[in-house]
Order: sequence, then C-alpha cells, then structure tokens
Amino acid sequence: MSQSIFISGSAQGIGAAIARLFYQQGYKVGIYDINETQAQALADQLGHNAKAGKLDVSDYAQWQTALEEFSQWSGELNILVNNAGILYSGDFEKTDISAHHRTIAINVNGVLNGCHAALPYLRKAKFARIINLSSASAIYGQADLVSYSASKFAVRGITEGLDTEWQKYGIRVLDVMPLFVQTAMVKNMDAGTIQKIGVDLNPQDVAEQILTLARAKGTILTTTHTLIGFKTKILYQLSNISPQIINRLTNLIISKK
Repeated sequence: MSQSIFISGSAQGIGAAIARLFYQQGYKVGIYDINETQAQALADQLGHNAKAGKLDVSDYAQWQTALEEFSQWSGELNILVNNAGILYSGDFEKTDISAHHRTIAINVNGVLNGCHAALPYLRKAKFARIINLSSASAIYGQADLVSYSASKFAVRGITEGLDTEWQKYGIRVLDVMPLFVQTAMVKNMDAGTIQKIGVDLNPQDVAEQILTLARAKGTILTTTHTLIGFKTKILYQLSNISPQIINRLTNLIISKK
C-alpha cells in the first residue's frame, strides 16, 4: 500500500510544491486548504491519488473531519505536514491587533490542532511522521515581523517537545527552517530583513527537503530541526556561538529599513 501524506495550506505556494513532489513519488496526497476550490483544482490536475478538502487550521473540529475523511480514503495517515501559515509585516504598532491574533491562531494554534487531532491516526500507522514548517525567523526575534517570528518560535518549541514526548509512540516530529521563500506571502513585505538578505529559496527547495525527511529511516539519526539554505545555516551558527549582545546588534543591522 502506498504511503500517504496530508498537507495543510497546500492549494498554492510551498504546500502545492510538496503535494506535487510527493504525488510524483507515488504517495497518496491530501491537499487541504481554506480555499477548497483551488485545492480541488490542484487535486484534479494531479490525478486519482490526490484528494482535496476544506480546512481552516484554526478550527479543531475541521481538523477532525478532514483527517477522518482523508484516512478513510487513503487507508492510513503516514505523514502530516503542518504547512499552513500567514505573515503580516511592518511596524508592530501599525499592524492591527486582530492581524497579530490571526497570525497566532493560524501559525501556532493550527499546528497544535493538527498534531493533536492527527495522533490517533498516526499511532495506528506502521510508519508515522509529522513535519512542521518553522522558519529562520525562529532563530532570533525579527523586527517588523514580530508576531510571525514569535509564531515560528512557538512551532519550534512544539516540535522539540513532541519529538521527545512522542518517541514512546515511534513518531518523529520534525521541522524545517527556511529563510524567505519566493511565494505570494513575501511579496511586498515591509521588513528590513528581506530587503537586506533577499529571497534565494523557492518552494521546490523546501519540498525536496521535506521529502528527504519523510524518507529518512531511523528515529535517532534524523535531527529535529533542518535548516534550509546557506544563509539560514550561517545565521543559526552565529546565533549559537555569539554573545546575545552581538546577536541583537546583528539583527538591528539587517532589519534596519
């Protein structure tokens, strides 16, 4: 039986690239998104081993319905990719508080909901893995991206905690941490960081790394966090070896507009 993958927020961007790549590799693919029409169009384009559905990741009941529907269709749930996310950029105080709250509801609560609702299905599977979309913004808090950066710190913490806790079930919980990726989400971003660092990654880069993690065997050798992109790796290494004052000064320089 083919393995299956359920991807949230997969009607476009990184999620759609993941869906296409895994479909090409013979997986049964669940394309779930708040934009069900767009998700269905991608599923129709891919073929009979793709299933689309509506999912607002901030709604736990929708997760329960979607996962039950997908698992009945696919036979079992092997891989969950918590990909859905949003980003607001610009001065913290000039961004409406409802936008900050929405960021947390989707980027953090969406991941909590997905992991919690998926566990009963993952425990039944012969092979099970969760891969979350974190970010290089979880290395050090980012100016002009405060709620987004905070949300990705939360994803990093959720991933680390569950990767340890769910070892008892044989389930690895991993994340990927790319720098900015060329998607609709980063167009017209109002943040000095992207203006200084630029956008060097595309959705396919992230999709290929997630495929590598999905295929990795062994529960110990695979690291919890996977950095994507040379610049991300440099920033991560610097944050580990530099005093906090240097990290802050570095971020002041790269975030200044």
